[in-house]
Amino acid sequence: MITRRTHVSLLAASLFLTGCGGGAVASTEGAPAPSRETPEPTPSPEISVEVAPQQIPGLGPKTLAKVPADTRQAVVVTGKGRDSSDSTVVLYERTTAGWQAGGSWPAHNALRGWTDHHLAGDLHSPIGVYTLTDAGGLLKDPGTKLPYNRSSGFTAPGTGFEGEPLAGSFDYVIAINYNRRPGTSPLDWTRPLGAGRGGGIWLHVDHGGPTHGCVSIAEEHMKDLLRALNPDLRPVVVMGDAKSLQR
Repeated sequence: MITRRTHVSLLAASLFLTGCGGGAVASTEGAPAPSRETPEPTPSPEISVEVAPQQIPGLGPKTLAKVPADTRQAVVVTGKGRDSSDSTVVLYERTTAGWQAGGSWPAHNALRGWTDHHLAGDLHSPIGVYTLTDAGGLLKDPGTKLPYNRSSGFTAPGTGFEGEPLAGSFDYVIAINYNRRPGTSPLDWTRPLGAGRGGGIWLHVDHGGPTHGCVSIAEEHMKDLLRALNPDLRPVVVMGDAKSLQR
């Protein structure tokens, strides 16, 4: 579990006590009491606490309204621009103190950016809030709590838009529940909205270039994300370009 850390800075003054040394004294009766210096009072520590936000930063009221009330994990994918294939992924977790942010990871999205109405083959990633219930990959389960389907069907042949090899892209995937049936393998091709609305939108391993519609992050971060996501926390992905998410 990735959380937003509470930073506490303590500034305390050190008190140095000076001891006296000397030879033996024959008698101290009647002698004036030795004077003692009263130390300056120690100042109270100054505490600076950064409070976690009660709402996820960067999300406007319309977007926040789509996040289910019982969701306690949100993978936020923020696109650099409406037509950009560059984005950033942050995993947030809701605690009693507010939404805590994990690491910020560079990512790729679709070649032509983002759309509010995704269609098959349009080379856009769909904007919206979608649940995350199922995972899988070509490699063995790295330790996720999500149902994990390991299959040779996750083999990724060919090259990407910039000539980069796609091999290994589907070593680890998390199905984004856009136009799919939750509770099934990411390889399931049931399309509740119809085939024309596309599907097969995943979080998967980055291959170094734009995707057809998915969101991709480095392999090490995919493994981190798989291990962090917990179905008991009702995880969702919130995805879109920055301006659209602020609506």
